Amino acid sequence: MTINKLKPLAWSLMLGLGLLAGHAVAATTPESGVPSGNVLRTTLDNGLRVVIVHDSLAPMVTTQITYLAGGYQTPKGFPGTAHALEHMMFRDSKGLSGAQLNEMTGKMGGDNNAFTTNDATQYYFVAPAAYLDVLLHIEASRMRGAELGPKDWGLEKGAIEQEVSRDISDPGFLAFEKAEGILYAGTGYAADPLGTRPSFDKTTPSTLQKFYNDWYQPNNAILVIVGDVDPAATLKQVKQLFGGIAKGDVPAHAPVKLTPFKAQTIRSTTPDATGTVQFLYRTPGMKSADAAATTVLMDVLNNARSPLLALAVQGKVLSAEVQVQPFSYGGVGVIEAGFGKGADPKQAQAELDGVIQHVLKDGVSADLVDAAKRAEQAQFEFSKNSAVSVASSWSQALAWQGLNSPEEAEQQIQAVTVDEVNRVAREYLKPDQRVTVVLTPDPNGKRPPNSNGFGGSESFGGNDKLDVPLPTWAAQALARLEMPHWTLHPTSMQLDNGITLIVQPESVSKTVTVVGHVDHDDKLQEPKGQDGVGKLLTSLFDYGSTSLDRNAFHKALDAIAASETGGTDFSLAVPSAHFDEGMRLLADNELHPALPQQAFDVQQKTLARTLAGELQSPQYKMMRALFKGLYPARDPALREATPQTVGKLTLGDVKQYRDSAYRPDLTTIVVVGDVTPDQAKATVEKYFGGWKAAGAKPDVIPEPLPLNPPSYVVVPNAYASQDQVLMGQTLDMNLHNPDRYALELGNDVLGGNGFASRLMVDIRVRHGFAYGASSGMNFERSRSLFYVQYGSDPAKVAPVDALVMKNLKAMQDTAVTAPELTNARQYQIRSIPVQVSSVNRIARALLSWSWHGEPLDQPMVAAKYYLNLTSSEVQAAFKKYLKPQHLAQVVQGPAPAKH
Repeated sequence: MTINKLKPLAWSLMLGLGLLAGHAVAATTPESGVPSGNVLRTTLDNGLRVVIVHDSLAPMVTTQITYLAGGYQTPKGFPGTAHALEHMMFRDSKGLSGAQLNEMTGKMGGDNNAFTTNDATQYYFVAPAAYLDVLLHIEASRMRGAELGPKDWGLEKGAIEQEVSRDISDPGFLAFEKAEGILYAGTGYAADPLGTRPSFDKTTPSTLQKFYNDWYQPNNAILVIVGDVDPAATLKQVKQLFGGIAKGDVPAHAPVKLTPFKAQTIRSTTPDATGTVQFLYRTPGMKSADAAATTVLMDVLNNARSPLLALAVQGKVLSAEVQVQPFSYGGVGVIEAGFGKGADPKQAQAELDGVIQHVLKDGVSADLVDAAKRAEQAQFEFSKNSAVSVASSWSQALAWQGLNSPEEAEQQIQAVTVDEVNRVAREYLKPDQRVTVVLTPDPNGKRPPNSNGFGGSESFGGNDKLDVPLPTWAAQALARLEMPHWTLHPTSMQLDNGITLIVQPESVSKTVTVVGHVDHDDKLQEPKGQDGVGKLLTSLFDYGSTSLDRNAFHKALDAIAASETGGTDFSLAVPSAHFDEGMRLLADNELHPALPQQAFDVQQKTLARTLAGELQSPQYKMMRALFKGLYPARDPALREATPQTVGKLTLGDVKQYRDSAYRPDLTTIVVVGDVTPDQAKATVEKYFGGWKAAGAKPDVIPEPLPLNPPSYVVVPNAYASQDQVLMGQTLDMNLHNPDRYALELGNDVLGGNGFASRLMVDIRVRHGFAYGASSGMNFERSRSLFYVQYGSDPAKVAPVDALVMKNLKAMQDTAVTAPELTNARQYQIRSIPVQVSSVNRIARALLSWSWHGEPLDQPMVAAKYYLNLTSSEVQAAFKKYLKPQHLAQVVQGPAPAKH
């Protein structure tokens, strides 16, 4: 469950103005209820708006139901009400308990969550298409059946406070929250929808019930369904389940009345490796007539050739970017630059000021405006590559933008002129109409006030039980477990120079996605004393090729609306009409990078300054301490790039490392999209065929690890209000050992399957010691790891540790129950279609399977093991490989309890 904020930016990045383009609609008659192309949309008699889109990429479906009520609609003095209700919607409803919801989500092999924004709250599912009926039953049950009782609220309130506690430990979040209050003082956007402890303490079930009754009505909701479904049959199901829900009286939306404010500066320290200067502006809302022009403006500022990004390219700042926190009736635009530890933020601020003044005085480049519009048009097509993206574009258009379709949003962007972009810039980017935030890196800062004691009590413990009987409509659908339908049939070939090429044609869009990997291990391959040379080399690919300097190279990419990255992990996303030209540019960059001396000088200083802060940050120290606990002394994995090692590097070192590490016979390229295998092969051979390897292949696979000794390390974090805990252990196996499948099934039971896992039930549900706890396993070609992670108040670390050890011992001493094994099997096998449910996921999966030496239908191979494994085999695997007394543990936090 998440709140949209720049810290983090998950929903901002997905939903931001123009950042998520729409799905093409073939002459749809609005609200007709008659399919037009692959889209069917209608409004039920009770006011529920429904959009159903057929998408054949994978046998999966996503549902998104959005209620037009968020932080803006909360009652005065209760800013977290929408967020609190979002949490409560995962508790009991009529005919559906929270425990049943958790269990059936796992059994479906699906994923569900929700997020609260300032304007709306969305609940979403992703699952195999066969379980659409189950998903619709769940949402229909919750629409007007949430029980919101005092017991559930008493349990959930502590969980929300734990979530809040984590967020208020982030100085960046706190600074944004304060700036938002200044920019939108006196409006519903002034208070963050996350909520506060005082507001939750005052909140009662009656408060939640009133908000629920006011806003959670079918006539205030939008249901979007996208996937491998029959639209007409799906609409019939929707009418049966939702049609009988009566419409309600929904309050009128209070208008946004902005008031003048004085420009001011917020200063704070941060535990991050680098600092930032941020200019925060009021921006037009997504329903504003200026929304499209603002989208183009932000795209122009973020363009690789823009004066803003040139600041980092020239070494004047460490980084530069633009972000947008969008609202329906407003927004916050953030233009920021990064600076190093110990640097003067005034210089970064002056550089930002210079860029903004240039835009206001001289206007934006017409060339960059055209490039932005081409990029948006391409993104409109790329959004078809994922059912989730298609659904999100419809939800965004209808719920947040107030438009008729995503296509309408794209048409507005294409109509934007240079003059409109300049007008919007001059109206909204005024120096006296902004809040400046300066975050200076300092690992010895102070914890935010009033953060002590947030959550951490046992108030959110409970007696919820798993393996409860499911409702009939779910039990029947989930009873039979079958092997899923495998939809990938890639063509794999090896070119004459050793490149492995894999091609998977897909026809959902007129685009091609290319991902590549050069098998390598910098820790093994970097020469002695040259730690960091691999990182430095990667940063230089942005500077173009020997035939095209940086500006010319990015201009060529803009001309075909392509995005590209070079390095040991390289990629290309391009409209299929420009596949040949895109591959030419990718190969030119990958095989003939410019590597100019001036760029080397800039990036060497940038990396050294970044490392100077990173090595002192609590998060880095935590991971470093864990690795020291897991790896033997002098193991290559413990090699560390420092400002000193980077400072000694030369451009010759970088070029020599590239010549030795980048080889075609260690390279895999995957091509997915609107292309045939023959076409892809001919194009790759045309541009990559001349690449030849010299000398013997380097060793890129490290030696197996011995079992690590037990260890316990405390990493102070003066900013944190909770402890973050990591435990880990090396495993005497690799990913080709079939015992991994027994461990994976057992891990689902232990801590890998969300609320259905033993750790979550024992640590959160029963005892209330932590907001969440999980376990995981990482299997590589020669080394594998097991880990547990959780966050809690310092006083709860010891009791949580005891519960972790108890559950590990139980996995070794007692066979998992038949229902637990069934749940784990169902999750692993039924989640297979979701794993390859987008073009990007398909490409990344095929790439990973290939260079790891696994079959290209690896999930189906795993599924056969899952079907046949027994409880005793799972127990035996845990007994053989897990050594709880050897766990390496690291605790990062304010004042960790002694071990």
